[in-house]
Amino acid sequence: MLLVRRSAVRFGGVARWGLRCLCSGDAAGRYQDTVLLPRTDFPMRFELLCVDLQKCGFDQLYTWQREKKAKKEYCLHDGPPYANGDPHVGHALNKVHSVRSYAHKQWPYFLTLPLFFYLCVQGLIYQDYKPVFWSPSSRTALAEAELEYNPEHVSRALYITFPLLTLPAKLAAKAGVWGHVSALIWTTQPWTIPANQAVCYMPKVQYSVVKRADNAQLLLVASERINSLASMLKTNLESLATFAGSDLEGGVCQHPTIPAKQVPLLPANHVTMTKGTGLVHTAPAHGMEDYGVATLFNLPVECIVDEEGRFTELAGPELQKKSVMTEGNATVISMLQAVGAIVKEEDCVHSYPYDWRTKQPVVIRASKQWFINTASLKDKAKDALQKVRVIPESARSSLLAMLDRRTYWCISRQRSWGVPIPVFYHKETGEPLLNKHSVTHIAKVFSEKGSDSWWTEPVETFLTPEVLQKSKAGAVSDYVRGEDVLDIWFDSGASWAAVLPDPRADSYVEGKDQVGGWFQSSLLTSVAVRNKAPYKALVVHGFAVSEKGEKMSKSVGNVIDPDVVINGGKDLSVSPPYGADVLRWWVAESNVFSEVQIGPNTLNAAKDSINKLRNTLRFLLGNLQGFDPRSQAVDPKQMHYVDQYMLHVLREFSMKVTDAYSEFDNGRVIRLLQSFITRDLSNFYFSIIKDRLYCDPENSLGRRSCQTVLEEILDGVSRSIAPVLPHLAEEVYLHAPGHDEGDTLFRSGWIKTSSVWRRPGLEEAVEGACAIRDSFLSSIPGRNAAEYELIIVIEPGLFFELIESLQEEPTSTCSQLTELMMASRTTLTSSLPRDLPSDAITSTGSFLINLEGGMIREESSYSVAAMPTSLSRCPRCRQYTSDEPDCLCPRCQTMLENAK
Repeated sequence: MLLVRRSAVRFGGVARWGLRCLCSGDAAGRYQDTVLLPRTDFPMRFELLCVDLQKCGFDQLYTWQREKKAKKEYCLHDGPPYANGDPHVGHALNKVHSVRSYAHKQWPYFLTLPLFFYLCVQGLIYQDYKPVFWSPSSRTALAEAELEYNPEHVSRALYITFPLLTLPAKLAAKAGVWGHVSALIWTTQPWTIPANQAVCYMPKVQYSVVKRADNAQLLLVASERINSLASMLKTNLESLATFAGSDLEGGVCQHPTIPAKQVPLLPANHVTMTKGTGLVHTAPAHGMEDYGVATLFNLPVECIVDEEGRFTELAGPELQKKSVMTEGNATVISMLQAVGAIVKEEDCVHSYPYDWRTKQPVVIRASKQWFINTASLKDKAKDALQKVRVIPESARSSLLAMLDRRTYWCISRQRSWGVPIPVFYHKETGEPLLNKHSVTHIAKVFSEKGSDSWWTEPVETFLTPEVLQKSKAGAVSDYVRGEDVLDIWFDSGASWAAVLPDPRADSYVEGKDQVGGWFQSSLLTSVAVRNKAPYKALVVHGFAVSEKGEKMSKSVGNVIDPDVVINGGKDLSVSPPYGADVLRWWVAESNVFSEVQIGPNTLNAAKDSINKLRNTLRFLLGNLQGFDPRSQAVDPKQMHYVDQYMLHVLREFSMKVTDAYSEFDNGRVIRLLQSFITRDLSNFYFSIIKDRLYCDPENSLGRRSCQTVLEEILDGVSRSIAPVLPHLAEEVYLHAPGHDEGDTLFRSGWIKTSSVWRRPGLEEAVEGACAIRDSFLSSIPGRNAAEYELIIVIEPGLFFELIESLQEEPTSTCSQLTELMMASRTTLTSSLPRDLPSDAITSTGSFLINLEGGMIREESSYSVAAMPTSLSRCPRCRQYTSDEPDCLCPRCQTMLENAK
């Protein structure tokens, strides 16, 4: 019995039936060599590098695919190309999710320049003095996509008074009654107060002059903010007058820190009532909406902050050279306190933009930059986006919202690396020299010497006599080269122009942070030039987070290196090697469209899931020992009905898996796989067929029928997991029957199914029988079904005919119906016998037949009577099918006689 016990242990839960079948005992021992137990050298546990990658030819697959492709290749454009630091599991999540593609990654950057010039000619690129996000820590302008928002940022928020010097005309008559009134504003950026040029109000809401109960101070605020302000100030606010916001037109305030300066009250639609006072302090050089007000009312746009984030001399000697985020901010607060302008100071915890590289806060400051007029492209971009498939669909609203928010796009950066903006400036006038002659020549130089030549070559290399002549420019000595480089999102967003073989990629795949980055920049540049999106589909995934749900950060020390996951860390007891397939399973199993947790628990769970899958695959391989599907496969029409049914189920599974992959929903693939293995295979098919596999004659039709289906299942499951677990899939293929040495799974196509496998009528028959079996098993909880014989009663009709196809004789111990019931003997009849034994257990149920797409619907009832069997257990097959104790059943007797 040692052989049997070892087999049972090696096959785990899947093969324990074999151990029960051949338990110890003299009678059983006589027949142990006649039972066909599973045999395979496929390892139970995964061992790292157990697959010969050279034999699999993984490194040649892309080349082979491109040479052999029968259809148009699927193009996934991979990007963006700029990684910030070493690879981490977030990169792994992205790359593993891209499972069915030919990815383009690199492109010649000099091809970006003709696109830049084309947009200039179209009037979409221009140079202007505007407020932009500015990083003092890296001394460059930033785009929205280069920001990270810190939700725990703390600002010193102030409520500040701007005394009204000139009351609006419609309110002037009440001036004598009121006395001195001040407009009350709220800001989280006190350092911007010295740059104030106006106080804005919302014309369509109500405003009030209120009187403080504690000190009689008169304040102008929005009416709907009175209660919140009274609570914050801890005093009652008495409303003296209420009027429309439009009545504030013409009012003028005193600047709180600059005595000689007066600022107007102006209408603006960006004023909100959710926070603050309903009046907004406006500094056009340091706010996007503020700049819009300045443009509309011709206000000065004076930047008082330099590239290092320090006040300039325009801010005055008391503030000059002080950092606006620290000591400069504190000094402004002290200045406001000195003139009694602060009504309330508080700490405000809020979301604030940080530089994604330096992790330091940014400011908004006006500077001369190059911009793309995205407002003129917005409607076209929205139209183009409607023709794009977005996965998940919920990401579409974010894409549209980002387009709405972006009226212009700053594409110049102040860095020492990147693709230079190909502009020369006149030394005296500052006018840019930018035309097709200069750009064409610069692009040619870049193609020969690289874009770094912009910094190393003399100006004469680019402004040749021919270029200057065609440009109708002066001497080369009159010009200085520009020092700005292109925004990386313009650079990567223009990559479609260089690398896509067709007008559009089949898909772009990236994280949700690229909704305002690469996805958008690619859309805008493509729409500007071709009036179409560069992609047919967008796949937007979430971020990798720790098992506690924390964002991964180097400063926190919770960043996980995928190489450590695959190969292990320095201390293998802490960071064991999991292999690439475990990492890939983790990605596939997760809902990548949201945040994805990773850590020891999730990785161990992924490893356990793969080992369970290996056991199922090992069971399949073990029962295919000696079977060659090329010569021994059984035609589906000759198969047992349950075998035909499993081909039907396999076909449905394969189609659903294929659909899930086409939706980039790897999580659904894993769920389908696990459900198929657990419900359809382990809990159903495997439990039914083991007797036929182990105890029927080796070359019998019933056993070969079953093996034919097992081989199809093995092939289908192997191919279904191949995009996620390529090493395991190829390892299985190397052990599987039916192909020649040197063949590999990845060169043999996708899942193979046949329309012949679709058997809806047979599906109803088997599932109806399963419904009857469930009723039977529920009536004998915890007991062995093989120890019972059944009487199944079904009224004459369609359901009876379907079940009758599984058992031709009225009573049988070896029919397909008995096999499905897992019972000793089954009788099928249309009426329940009157002389049922007293120990019979009866149960009832009904089954709804649904055929021809609902055209045939019939609900039939059934009854099942289960009685302890009068038959004995066969010492060979352990089924209760023998007429006498310790004697072989007819099936086993015949088999052994024929074997002689």
